[in-house]
Amino acid sequence: MEIGISSFAETTPDPVTGAVPSAQQRLAEVVEEVVLADQVGLDVYGLGEHHRPDYASSAPAVVLAAAAARTQRIRLTSAVTVLSSEDPVRVYQQYATLDLLSGGRAEVLAGRGSFIESFPLFGYDLADYDALFTEKLDLLLALREEGPVTWSGEHRAALDGVVVQPRALQQPLPVWVGVGGNPESVVRAGVRGLPLALAIIGGQPERFAPLVDLFHRAAVQGGHDPMALPVASHSHGFVAETSQAAVDTFYGPYKVVMDQLGRERGWPPLNRPQFEAGRTKRGALFVGSPAEVTEKILFNSEVLGIDRFMLHVSPGTMPHREVLRAIELLGTEVAPAVRAATA
Repeated sequence: MEIGISSFAETTPDPVTGAVPSAQQRLAEVVEEVVLADQVGLDVYGLGEHHRPDYASSAPAVVLAAAAARTQRIRLTSAVTVLSSEDPVRVYQQYATLDLLSGGRAEVLAGRGSFIESFPLFGYDLADYDALFTEKLDLLLALREEGPVTWSGEHRAALDGVVVQPRALQQPLPVWVGVGGNPESVVRAGVRGLPLALAIIGGQPERFAPLVDLFHRAAVQGGHDPMALPVASHSHGFVAETSQAAVDTFYGPYKVVMDQLGRERGWPPLNRPQFEAGRTKRGALFVGSPAEVTEKILFNSEVLGIDRFMLHVSPGTMPHREVLRAIELLGTEVAPAVRAATA
């Protein structure tokens, strides 16, 4: 199984001091995180796309390119590319360029996004939320194939015999579909024969097992071998030497972020019992010692049959040295134990 981490390059207030890290500081720290993840043997690093003041990652491909120059093996992916408000031509160009710079380590994780700020920013109508993603995904898949592309749609100018340059080193450039639990999105990925990434940020992992089954059935209907299509899961979490140390570092920053999202979306504030419920074996939070996190990843593997697990290590601002230590523990203790158990 592949083990990786993800980030949004958050610039949220420190829950202790109230200080807000600058975008420059966070982007430098993200590159440092990728370099360490590569050194300790993690398989993949993902960077999300956001266009709001509490995240510095509006251009993930640029940041990942900086990391590509300082790493050797780790795969570099968006997490996610909000394809509905992007131009597929530019997405292909950016990640093909990243692929060339990294020696064939780039991936695109395309999703509709859980935030909507990019739609008005780039002049798109939220009423076209699903249609935009479907159309643009089909164009992106056409662009990554060899040969000229002739295409027309409702939301972008037509293309007539275009070959987008430069071409990716990997043929084809890997494109995953990220979903948060929407069955239609799962079917879309399966029918098109694309790997699936499940964002599990609440509830029990078992609830997502029917979606994996649906994905496999859709793949068969699309003429694809479902066993050849990887499935990933993605969850919030943190690793420290002890369970208590992990909780002490993670809870405050996590609560700041979840309470802010709650104010925006109508959720009640996060309380400690909810947090502790999420930390149980059947919960969605991977916060604990290396042994605890290993156990939960293996449980996810058993329930969902995943091929990749992504840990979102810093949903809120926390001490950078602690984040680096979490990455080190994930790479040197958790990942080897998971790989040995699933070999």
